[in-house]
Amino acid sequence: MFNTISITAVHVIDQDEALDFYVGKLGFAVSNDVDMGFMRWLTVSLPNDPDRHLLLEIPGPPALSEEVAAQVRDLLTKGALGVACILTTDDCRGTYAELSAKGVEFTEEPVEQPYGIDCALRDPFGNHIRITQPATGPVEVTDEDIARWGGARQGG
Repeated sequence: MFNTISITAVHVIDQDEALDFYVGKLGFAVSNDVDMGFMRWLTVSLPNDPDRHLLLEIPGPPALSEEVAAQVRDLLTKGALGVACILTTDDCRGTYAELSAKGVEFTEEPVEQPYGIDCALRDPFGNHIRITQPATGPVEVTDEDIARWGGARQGG
């Protein structure tokens, strides 16, 4: 039925500032930058994954009314929209060091998790981005992991 997810929307407040961050700091490349008159269609992709794009979209018409767009912008700047994307790497600690040197501010330093090593940051607008170095082999989550994450095992 479906073949792939090709575009994922990420709300931003300023598309030029988004380019500075996603292209200038994170290493994405511009894949489309089209003035459509009523909106700017701006997508970026990773150079080694050019068929998967992030649409850097300003909340507003035609997709959202002005009232809803204002609510989305408010939630975005509060960091309340959840994870925008999870990026994978072969070296989480190295990526963390490289991006930190470029001025990227992280909300979590690299941490060993059952699923690999990961860290977290927010883009200039409030979107959460996680960077993960996936574990090899089967993942086993322990009760200690769940307690550390502040949760309780469900359905068991």
